[in-house]
Amino acid sequence: MATGQPSARPWLPLTVAVVAGLAVIAAAYVIVRPDSGADRSSCVALEVNSSTEKDQLLGQLAAKYNDSDRRFGGRCAQVTVHGLNSGKAMEALAGGWARQQPAVPAPQVWLPTSSLWTGRLRLLDEKAGRPVQTPDLYPSIANSPLVIAMPREKGELVQQRGPLGWADVLGLSGDQGWAAFGRPEWGRFTFGKDNPNLSTSGLAATIATYYAAVQRSSDLTEPDLAQPAVTRFVREIEANVSHYSDDSVDLLRDLAEADLGAAGDARTRDMSAVVVQEELVYQYNQGQLSPTPGQKPRVPLVAVHPKEGTFNLDHPYVVLPSADETQRAAAQDFLLFLQADAQQRSFAELGFRDHERQPSDELVAAVRGGPAGNLNYFAPPEPEVVDAILRGWSTLRKKANILFAVDVSGSMTKKVAGRSRLQVATDAAGKAVRLLNSADQVALWSFSSETEQRPKTPYSEEVRLAPFNQAGFTRKLAGLRAAGNTALYATVRAAHRRLLASYDPDRINAVVVLTDGKNEYPKDSDLARLLKDIALDPERPVKVFCVAFDQESDFATLDRIAKASAGKAFDARDPATIDEAFVKLVSSF
Repeated sequence: MATGQPSARPWLPLTVAVVAGLAVIAAAYVIVRPDSGADRSSCVALEVNSSTEKDQLLGQLAAKYNDSDRRFGGRCAQVTVHGLNSGKAMEALAGGWARQQPAVPAPQVWLPTSSLWTGRLRLLDEKAGRPVQTPDLYPSIANSPLVIAMPREKGELVQQRGPLGWADVLGLSGDQGWAAFGRPEWGRFTFGKDNPNLSTSGLAATIATYYAAVQRSSDLTEPDLAQPAVTRFVREIEANVSHYSDDSVDLLRDLAEADLGAAGDARTRDMSAVVVQEELVYQYNQGQLSPTPGQKPRVPLVAVHPKEGTFNLDHPYVVLPSADETQRAAAQDFLLFLQADAQQRSFAELGFRDHERQPSDELVAAVRGGPAGNLNYFAPPEPEVVDAILRGWSTLRKKANILFAVDVSGSMTKKVAGRSRLQVATDAAGKAVRLLNSADQVALWSFSSETEQRPKTPYSEEVRLAPFNQAGFTRKLAGLRAAGNTALYATVRAAHRRLLASYDPDRINAVVVLTDGKNEYPKDSDLARLLKDIALDPERPVKVFCVAFDQESDFATLDRIAKASAGKAFDARDPATIDEAFVKLVSSF
């Protein structure tokens, strides 16, 4: 088992190209373009591109570096930092930066979240017959291992049992749940994790599950993945997922908001644990993710480190071949600056371990993760194995019962770039549901108000709940026609009741509501009663997910509806974001 030091080979997970393209949607923006007032026109210009969880800090450190007027070989450097999602940066490096990211200068230094991305880029270069841009192992500027984060009382109870593994914690029976720890009143055990097709940490957590299944910390092979005991192990752990997240930061921000809100908020009762990077547990406990910055949560999280080991997100410092000789010298000087004690303290203030994987005393105390000694780290599998893991996960992940309710009120005929709102929205939904498979059960409703075609209820069943048939579902979507007003509350209540009636404890049970408006149905206008009716039952959770489309939609109310059931509202009031919103939503299942 590898301990303390980086693996001797790069982390090279291979993801499906189409899904990776969907997974990494993010906007680039300038973090800093410092100007100290001195004439630095003769300095070496160094463009740095950083992943978005640390770009603001890197921008501040670049400004500090520039103002220090450091010298290397008699030269100075002027460092500029831009922020871009790691995967999107990888795609730009693979596909021609100027074409893929015309608004962002091409970097000479790349700082992704993990060596996962440098390995992926190497594979893409090799397949395309290009010179390999990232052939090496790279030094870290900071580190953060994956942990199982749990509310303090639950986490401390688990830690009292001594060293526990991934299966001991995440594999708790959904039926027995916390009764296995002597607390049956806590009910079922469920946890949150990121979708591995969309998230570095989600992928790493999934790989860690496979390593725990084979009881090794290295040399995972494709034949290992096919063993019945391994697939059963992974399936049992995935069965306890509450729902999959597109962004663990957003998930923890929601939890922080719920912690500071009214007692009994559904989101505080929904999950027993979340698999996240350690630095996010630190930021959560320090109040850095709070809606009131600096206000610490009433119930902090505890970081549980599984005994078999974990993955480390290593934040590599990659000097690209595009750097000339002087830029390479400047990049080396900037690396030494970032690894110096003063700058490492800045990383520690965000909850990162240092460039040698050592935690600060403040980090250990804040996350209550136990001794500060070296953790055991899994060695990354070969890329072909990771590709097989992702293919297998699509069949082993927790399946879903999903009822889609689509607003077909008259306002959906309004135009967006030459097409009706209904056409734009249903096209986005049709593309996103391709991420589902036939093992998921899916229903489709349309709703507005009573019409001549629908005289008795404001909603109608277009597709009954059944194994997902993509062709039939998208055909029905395309055939929807708009008329009437918006019976939002009545439809949400009825859809929620329908899924409760067909509730399956082995599935994620969810209602998805797409609307461009607000409730316009006098027969049912009591929001307080609706929120009570759909309130989360932890023993039979049916969650409501909402997509607010175009400017007239009542996002604030949709957000309240989603939170009452421990679901999530997606803001697509800018029609240009509807595709991204639906991809993120469907990736929750």
